[in-house]
Amino acid sequence: MRTLYLRPGLADSLPRECCVVNVSPLLKELILHACRIGSLRRALAWQSHLIDVIIDQLQTIKAAPLQLSLPEDPRAVRIANAVLANPSDPRRLGQLARTSGASGRTIERLFVVETGTTFGKWRQQVRLMEAMRLLGGGANVTEAAFEAGYCSSSAFIAAFRKMLGSSPTQYFRDPAAGYGPRIQRRR
Repeated sequence: MRTLYLRPGLADSLPRECCVVNVSPLLKELILHACRIGSLRRALAWQSHLIDVIIDQLQTIKAAPLQLSLPEDPRAVRIANAVLANPSDPRRLGQLARTSGASGRTIERLFVVETGTTFGKWRQQVRLMEAMRLLGGGANVTEAAFEAGYCSSSAFIAAFRKMLGSSPTQYFRDPAAGYGPRIQRRR
């Protein structure tokens, strides 16, 4: 992982919140080059040009839907932790809710308020991220799909294509595929 720090005002059009992006091969090499140089200065023409190209490249990339907000209410946290521990758990929300001390409807409302999405969509995101982790570790598409809780590999491929715009095979073959999923607390 590499980190770039930009002075305020250099890239006002970039997102202000943390996000995951797919990095193109060009941007990857530009970032690696900038990190080898160290602190870049606008006063040097060639470094100023490098800064401009990096910022232009950053402005063209799109955020990947690979962030997962976590709830904060203890009842919803119990459900979230159970799903994160076992994404392939087939139990419905009502069954999971019994272990949390709240009704399924309460848990659903908490997920919408605290994560910005329904429990069903949140769980689907967890399963997608787990399948991606498995694929990144060398599993084939069918193994990853079933291990992550999908009922078929075609259901997984359809969900993957809907979220990321390509098949799992294409995504992991493409060097611009990014650095993988991230989990963050929503503020």
